[in-house]
Amino acid sequence: MKTINPRKLLNSKWTAVSPRKKEKHFLVTEVEFNEEGDVLVCTIEAVISSRATSIQWHELEDTNKWLHGWK
Repeated sequence: MKTINPRKLLNSKWTAVSPRKKEKHFLVTEVEFNEEGDVLVCTIEAVISSRATSIQWHELEDTNKWLHGWK
């Protein structure tokens, strides 16, 4: 697992290891923080369909599910 800086998540690009509905490439479009600096909301959007989904940002650290960048 890679360590990700939550402050650098916004507009980062990700590739799903196991694409669903032909959605492989994603962009982080929203990241909200609380007063302590913890991530409250992380929203990714599929590039091909523009479908947005909220996820736990720690899921992006799992290299079995996500690869950083567009591959």
